[in-house]
Amino acid sequence: MPGSNLVSDGPGETLPSFRLDRLSGTLLGTALGDALGLACEGLSARAIARRFGQVERFHILGRTGFVSDDTELSALVAQSLISFPDDPVGFERAFGRALAGWFLRLPWGIGLATLRASIRRLLGIRPSGVFSAGNGAAMRAAIVGTFFREEPRKRREFSLVLAQVTHRDPRAVEGALFVAEMAAACAKAGAEADRFSLWEQSMEVLQEPSLTRAARRAKELAEAGMSTEEAAAALGTTGFVVHTVPFATYCFLRYGEHPHRAIKEAIQAGGDTDTIGAIVGAWVGALHGDASLRDDLIRRIHDGPFGPTHLRALARALHDLQEGREPQRPSFSVLSALARNVCLYPVILAHGLRQLIPI
Repeated sequence: MPGSNLVSDGPGETLPSFRLDRLSGTLLGTALGDALGLACEGLSARAIARRFGQVERFHILGRTGFVSDDTELSALVAQSLISFPDDPVGFERAFGRALAGWFLRLPWGIGLATLRASIRRLLGIRPSGVFSAGNGAAMRAAIVGTFFREEPRKRREFSLVLAQVTHRDPRAVEGALFVAEMAAACAKAGAEADRFSLWEQSMEVLQEPSLTRAARRAKELAEAGMSTEEAAAALGTTGFVVHTVPFATYCFLRYGEHPHRAIKEAIQAGGDTDTIGAIVGAWVGALHGDASLRDDLIRRIHDGPFGPTHLRALARALHDLQEGREPQRPSFSVLSALARNVCLYPVILAHGLRQLIPI
């Protein structure tokens, strides 16, 4: 996918820099939505407002943000794309191996379907994907869309095999395809693009009736200017993909002109806040780019494995591939990732217990 430094995609912006900005924006937007939403996961909108007010900073451990499975698995998808950008079978195997290794590092926040699929992968059971309509496949699909933004056949082929590593329910698979399509449409557009037109393009991949109806309802609510509270009540905000993807769609269509507000509205509504925030973050990052995201918050995300430095390095490697250059494959310390997870387990458990206290 060659580029030229002489081609401009906007005022003062060359096409290669535009591509890199959108790749980086997708991964960092995922991380920002994930880290901001993590402390609110499972809480109602009322409980979030009572405990945190407006979600303007991180709340897990002081003012430091930590990413969870949404970002980590998106990073492993990017890593697998770097290794096998033209081979969906090799890509699927690479991501499957990465998933098994990730599971052995004792991640917290792992969904039940992904947990079961990881165990099946470790045991060599094929297919490893389970029949679940959770949102685990959708949450990690955006980077595939941004990377293959100009190649619809590859985008859909890679998104399909990626989803089926953990999820085989048609709703979960199509939810992942839609997330990738929206990311691709955003990454091709300028920040001033009509978001409803991007939605229309992306709807081509949806066939499953319940998901299609919910996605269309999300568009109607956004067009009508319905409040976030009303949309959350109508669409749902749980980890069920038929709730997650349409509500993320509403937030993007309604508020996507302002990246931080779109992410914040997704989180303030409660429910599966980290995943919905991550998907919205990926879309606004793909549309507006890395520079549009709040740098004061990005800099406060813990910069270990899967932190901002690692994510930007992955984006650069993906960009090198698009420019026909040999990429430098970013690595991370497995021991550091394991140590981080183990050290934070007491904090995460304490936070979960606190959520049970009705104050």
